[in-house]
Amino acid sequence: MNRQALVIDDEPDILELLTMTLSGMSIDCVTAENLAQAHQALKQHKFDLCFTDMRLPDGNGLDFVRAIQQQYPELPVAVITAHGNMDLAVEALKSGAFDFVSKPLKLRMLKDLVSAALKLSPEKPQVRERRSRDKLLGDTELIRSLRGKITKLSRSQAPVYITGESGTGKELVARLIHELGARSEQTFIPINCGAIPAELVESELFGHKKGAFTGAIADKQGLFQAADGGTLFLDEVADLPLMMQVKLLRAIQEKTIRPVGGHEEINVNVRILSATHKNLTQCVKEGSFREDLFYRLNVIELTVPALRQRQADIPLLTDHILKRLAHSHHQPQPEITGAAMKALQHYAFPGNVRELENILERAMTWSEGKSIEEGDLMLPEHEHHPESLQQKTDFSSLSNVPDLESKLEDQEKQLIMQALESTRWNKTAAAKKLGISFRALRYKLKKLEID
Repeated sequence: MNRQALVIDDEPDILELLTMTLSGMSIDCVTAENLAQAHQALKQHKFDLCFTDMRLPDGNGLDFVRAIQQQYPELPVAVITAHGNMDLAVEALKSGAFDFVSKPLKLRMLKDLVSAALKLSPEKPQVRERRSRDKLLGDTELIRSLRGKITKLSRSQAPVYITGESGTGKELVARLIHELGARSEQTFIPINCGAIPAELVESELFGHKKGAFTGAIADKQGLFQAADGGTLFLDEVADLPLMMQVKLLRAIQEKTIRPVGGHEEINVNVRILSATHKNLTQCVKEGSFREDLFYRLNVIELTVPALRQRQADIPLLTDHILKRLAHSHHQPQPEITGAAMKALQHYAFPGNVRELENILERAMTWSEGKSIEEGDLMLPEHEHHPESLQQKTDFSSLSNVPDLESKLEDQEKQLIMQALESTRWNKTAAAKKLGISFRALRYKLKKLEID
C-alpha cells in the first residue's frame, strides 16, 4: 500500500505541483482547500505526512500545526511559506512543524523533505526515550526532562541551540537528536568553530575551488557538503568571525552554499544544531554575534544541566565510567569506597561530566588494590562544599576555567619528574618512591608525554 499525504492549500497550482511530485514518489494525496476540509480528512484517513499553507481562507496554518501537535503528535507537518518569510517559517518550527518549504517550490528540496519525513521511525515515544536513556545516563527529573525534549526534537528538522557549561555533554545531546531522527542513516559532523583559524573557517564550512587562494592546489569539499542529508553540529558557534556569521545565515536561509572561489550555488540539505558555553544573548548585546543569526539558530533552545545540579546521578555515572575505563584498560572494574563516593557527591564539578571522567581515570591509575579511596580522587580542597554552601555559591564562573584539569596534570608531572630525577630515571625505583605500581607510572608517563 502506498503512503498517504494530506495537502492543504487554496492555490490550485500548488495543489497540482505537490500532488504530481508526491505521486511520482508513490505517495497518494488527499487535498483540501481550507482547514474545515482538512479536519474532515483527518477524521476519515490515516496520513503519513501533511503539507499546509500558512494562509488559508478559514484560518491560520500555525493554529493547524499546533492542533496537529495535540491530536496527532506522530504526524509530520511541513508548512508552505511565502518566499523570504523566514519569520513565519521559524514560528511554524517553534509550534511543532517538521520542516518548511518556500514558494516557489523547489522540487529537490521538496523531495528531500518528503524522504526525511517518511524515514521518521514509527516507534512510540517511550521506546525512543528508552533508547536515549542508554546513552544519556541519569534518573533525576532534570535529565529525564532533557531526554523527553530530545525525543520530541528528533522528530523535527528545526535548528536547535544547545546551551550548557563546558563538559556537560552538549555534543552527546546533539548526537542523540541526530540518531533518533530521520537523518540517522546519514552523516553527523561536529565542528569546533573556535578551533579553526578565522581565515580558514569559510573554506572549512563551504569548501574551495582550486586556485581560490595561495595553497588551494585542488578543489576541496566543505563540511556542509560532507554533511549533506545529515546533521552539522556547530560547537562553540559564538567564536565564529562576524563576516562568517553573515555567510552562515545565508546558507541556513537559502539552503545553498558557494565554495570559496566558486561561481555557482550548491544546494545542501543539512540540519543545523549549534552550541556554546558562552551567553549568546550577551554576545548579541556586545555586538560580537549577529542578532539575525541568533534567531535562526535559536529556533528551539535546549539546556543541558550542570553536574552539580543533578548530584543524585553521580553514582550511576561513576559506575558507568569505571566500567568503560576498566574495559579499555583490560583490567577489573575497581570498587569505590563510601567515603570516596561521598566526596564526589559534595564536589562542585566546574568541569562537569568531563571532569568526573578525568578524576576517575586518574584515580584508577593512582589507586592500589581493588578499590578507589577518597585520597585517590585528588580533589582540590577548595572545591569541596556542603549542600548549603552549594546553594549560596555561584559556580557559573568556574565553567569558564577549563585549565583546572591541566593544573592538576602539571602537579602530577612535577611530582613524577622529581621522583625520576632523584632515582636517575630508574622507573621501578621512581614508582616505589611515588607509592604507585610500575604499571601506573608507565601509564602516566605515556599520558603526560614524559619521554
